[in-house]
Amino acid sequence: MGAITSGVFNLPNNLSDQIVKTVTSGSAVAALGKSQPQRFGNTQLITFTGAPKAEYVEEGDKKSASDATFGSVTATPHKAQVTVRFDQEVQWADEDAQIGALTTLADSGARALERALDLGVFYRLNPLTGNEITKWSNYLNSSTLRVTGTNDAAKDIETAVGKVLGAGDEGYDVNGIALTRSEAFALATAKDKQGRPLYPELGYGVTANAFKGIPLAVTSTVNPPEAVKRPGVRGIVGDFANGIYWGVQRNLPVELITTGDPDGQGDLKRFNQIALRLEIVYAWYVFAERFALIDEPAPAGDSASTGTGK
Repeated sequence: MGAITSGVFNLPNNLSDQIVKTVTSGSAVAALGKSQPQRFGNTQLITFTGAPKAEYVEEGDKKSASDATFGSVTATPHKAQVTVRFDQEVQWADEDAQIGALTTLADSGARALERALDLGVFYRLNPLTGNEITKWSNYLNSSTLRVTGTNDAAKDIETAVGKVLGAGDEGYDVNGIALTRSEAFALATAKDKQGRPLYPELGYGVTANAFKGIPLAVTSTVNPPEAVKRPGVRGIVGDFANGIYWGVQRNLPVELITTGDPDGQGDLKRFNQIALRLEIVYAWYVFAERFALIDEPAPAGDSASTGTGK
């Protein structure tokens, strides 16, 4: 029996593992924050509306209740899919050739799915259309902590860090920075008055993975070219470790499609093609108040604010 069969089948384990590994290394969300094991469906997360406080109690004294109360939020499933076309002859080829087609699907699918995770979490963006999914109310760009960018990238990051550290009653941790490539380059090539690089450890910012001890991801998903309306964000600073709860909820099934027009590129039979559709189900919840965004300054003469995504 060939590797590509009719109906729905699962990728070989090595290819499925490859996709998950690529997603968890190529996405800024995954690179800066660890995924959590998930069951399919909505996942309730217990939160405190106020941090509980300990109490010292002397021998014989009465114990008091903490004034903290419980709340909950829901990590919601979101399905992402990638459809790739192949010549129909792939079905008739030997198993090695069919495995090659599945490898191609895994490689291209992984790259698409890693971007899809960032775009959904950051901007509730549909990567294929470039439009916001307006019925999604939970996304990082809804944060009200904003910094208007200047010509000093390091100062902008410092201001954003300060906003996160000072947010809420006790502030939040800062354990991740995501920057556009142009912002990372500006930071890496900043020089002192004598023309010496201020941050030589960053190189040109292309492969930098930390700034002042904080993990750093450099990616175009911070200001994605897929967006019909670019968000105009230079950087995202905040609590990636605890501010984004995310995970993959199920295995990666592949659907073999032999008829119709599954992706808007014409009838499969007419073009002597088949299509393979790969699906992944993410779930996430973003605590947007734990993040600050560095926005592009408004163009001269434009008083409109940038970036909030609301």
